[in-house]
Amino acid sequence: MKLELTPRQRKILWATVRSYIATAEPVGSKTLAQSYNFGVSTATIRNDLATLEQVGLLFQPHTSAGRVPSDFGYRVYVNDLLTSANMDGIPCDAPQSDPHPALQQLLDQLGRELGDDLDSLLQRVAQLLAHLSGCIALITPPQGPVVAIHHVQLVSVAPGRVMVLVVTDSYQTHSALVSPPEWPSDCQEDLEDELRLLSNFLTLKLRGKTFAELQDLSWLKLDEEFRAYSHWLQQLLRSVVQRYLRPSLGQVFSAGMTELMRQPEFSQARQVQAVMQLIEEGAEQLQGMIGLHLTDGGSRGNDSGQPDRNIPVIIYIGSENPLESLHHCTVIAATYHRRSAPLGTVTLLGPTRMAYERSIAAVQAVASHLTRALA
Repeated sequence: MKLELTPRQRKILWATVRSYIATAEPVGSKTLAQSYNFGVSTATIRNDLATLEQVGLLFQPHTSAGRVPSDFGYRVYVNDLLTSANMDGIPCDAPQSDPHPALQQLLDQLGRELGDDLDSLLQRVAQLLAHLSGCIALITPPQGPVVAIHHVQLVSVAPGRVMVLVVTDSYQTHSALVSPPEWPSDCQEDLEDELRLLSNFLTLKLRGKTFAELQDLSWLKLDEEFRAYSHWLQQLLRSVVQRYLRPSLGQVFSAGMTELMRQPEFSQARQVQAVMQLIEEGAEQLQGMIGLHLTDGGSRGNDSGQPDRNIPVIIYIGSENPLESLHHCTVIAATYHRRSAPLGTVTLLGPTRMAYERSIAAVQAVASHLTRALA
């Protein structure tokens, strides 16, 4: 259906969505007339509100109440009206489109702290993103076949136990405990030296290889001095691959359930039950829903319509969500990349009454900073 709105109706829709996002209260003609200088009577505004309701952009929760944006109304607002925030005749400030200074400050730390503890930093970013947006923030760490090995180290941690530490080129550390090999009798006293020698050998042989490639790696052709360890090395790598590839598929840094429950739409426990269950038990469903459209660069009909920040976003509003449990929510997501290959996702999940411009900017900022930091 082609939507034909007059300039004033577009302004009234924009103002109605803005007002409802700010107050969570149905918006009436009197409120719009007092808050915005439309230059027309409340009766004229009331007629335009009725027209917007007839075409499905607004609805009345009950008789004599003001209007509330529908999913379709939010979609038109996101796609067509956000870039027209400074509309002629509406003397008010445009919504803030830049990330909050506190979030920007934390993102600026990415480059400096990336090599220390990426997981900890991602959790802090998720917590701050959730706090500032009032939504649930979900960040998946770098994962997948494009993540390659940078360094391997073997450490004796207890009698009969060796820890293998694998550092990836995305500055993440993965570990696994394994039993040591059958050491030659003359090497028992030089265990640390032997482990150091094996660590250097493994780093040399494995650097640049992805975890997926380790599954098919052959150890039949080894230098003479390491041939005795062939079987043990295969077992060691099998432990690392299983530990990395399986758990990491569902790994996600999340925060914001408390913030979400403060939103009027989620004031009752039953209203958040489905979302809580999805986060706790269906993270892979959510990641699959997002990744389905983001791995190709995010090009689909639900793009934000925002100025190009070089990070495409996907936005599902209400009933647009493929998962029925999210039909009362909005999902905003973007991927971060390295060398054009997607590494992970940054997602905000909240009510459809969301501060879209600020939320879109925050998601794009996090994804953009991660892309640059991991480059």
